[in-house]
Amino acid sequence: MADKKIPYKIYLEESEMPRAWYNLRADMKNKPAPLLNPATMKPMTAEDLSVVFCEELVKQELDETNAYYEIPEEIRDFYKMYRPSPLVRAYCLEEKLQTPAKIYYKFEGNNTSGSHKLNSAIAQAYYAKKQGLVGVTTETGAGQWGTALSMACSYFGLDCKVYMVKCSYEQKPHRREVMRTYGASVTPSPSMETSVGRKILAEHPGTTGSLGCAISEAVEKATNTEGYRYVLGSVLNQVMLHQSVIGLETKIALDKYDIKPDIIIGCAGGGSNLGGLIAPFMGEKIRGEADYRIIAVEPSSCPSLTRGVYAYDYCDTGMVCPLAKMYTLGSGFIPAANHAGGLRYHGMSSTLSQLYDDKLMEAVSVAQTEVFAAAEQFARVEGILPAPESSHAIKIAIDEAMRCKETGEEKTIVFGLTGTGYFDMYAYEKFHDGKMENYVPTDEELAVALAKLPKVEG
Repeated sequence: MADKKIPYKIYLEESEMPRAWYNLRADMKNKPAPLLNPATMKPMTAEDLSVVFCEELVKQELDETNAYYEIPEEIRDFYKMYRPSPLVRAYCLEEKLQTPAKIYYKFEGNNTSGSHKLNSAIAQAYYAKKQGLVGVTTETGAGQWGTALSMACSYFGLDCKVYMVKCSYEQKPHRREVMRTYGASVTPSPSMETSVGRKILAEHPGTTGSLGCAISEAVEKATNTEGYRYVLGSVLNQVMLHQSVIGLETKIALDKYDIKPDIIIGCAGGGSNLGGLIAPFMGEKIRGEADYRIIAVEPSSCPSLTRGVYAYDYCDTGMVCPLAKMYTLGSGFIPAANHAGGLRYHGMSSTLSQLYDDKLMEAVSVAQTEVFAAAEQFARVEGILPAPESSHAIKIAIDEAMRCKETGEEKTIVFGLTGTGYFDMYAYEKFHDGKMENYVPTDEELAVALAKLPKVEG
């Protein structure tokens, strides 16, 4: 058995919890390109963004100077209900793999939402309440973000309107019911409730939807309803700022035992989990204080980093949101309906896109049957049923551990276990029944969506 001097679970005391979020962009030498106003194609101003987002969140979104933001006491008090989250040494998995690698995972599923999304949901709901708003609108894909936001809004007494990607709405009725339990209204997207939803349905009858579609509907609803603002669970700088609590706690726990990771792995859809996990480590790498191999793992059915292009694109299918420079498959790209997990967004966070373009991190895509095989392998030895999203990271962590077995290297691997998969049994059932298919978009299919990228000078 591996060295037992390191406990199975490294817990922090409440007093060791981070008191400030870390803004990675403050240390980036090449800053992410600014958001562009879709009407003028000029950089978005605070005034432009405040029509859509809460005022304090706009400040956080645009700030590339301040490295730290103090976490308000009300948010820290809420965090204490489920944070600090454990950093787990995967002794059982190491033993099963017979690898010399040391494997750790940061487990973010120990709350009712079942994922890391609550870290930012409670922050965004807090700032909405502080601004005196009535409620917020949002989108959700697999459902973790919508669940987390419904919990946060319930806590602060805010109305919550969720547009849920239609295929997930139909496949995950229990996730939908958790949102409704916390008081949220949930609508399958695209819907007939909004003009953009009606337009998308007219152009794509019977579509199963996408995050880009749901974002368009949520933004339209927010901007047309007095006392509401739109909130987003991934992609944006403000979200990764809040999610940095994951990486900060991870680093504090590792430092307690003088552990230095060699490889850090996270699943990547829009970027919130990965960005949050790697933030303090990437900061050290940029400042030249340490070096880490950082790997983003995405689904082969929605491969924005590995097969997308780095360009300005609309953040939503309806083309009403700002444009972001990011690795994108095109705002009109809709993943195949048989794609079971989350990670369905057509683009990647501007911050992570810039880091990837600067070759400060790697990216790899994996097929979903391989992902679920890794999830099952992990569940059987570590006792946690992982979310499909998290299982992308598990798959590559196992691959890297087996590579260590082949070479004899004793590398330390850290990955993010973003949440649990108890609401994903429809997908697990398809996998176990042999009905899960891998779909990889062809170059021709990607070219169709990419051909519609907006023309942006410079």
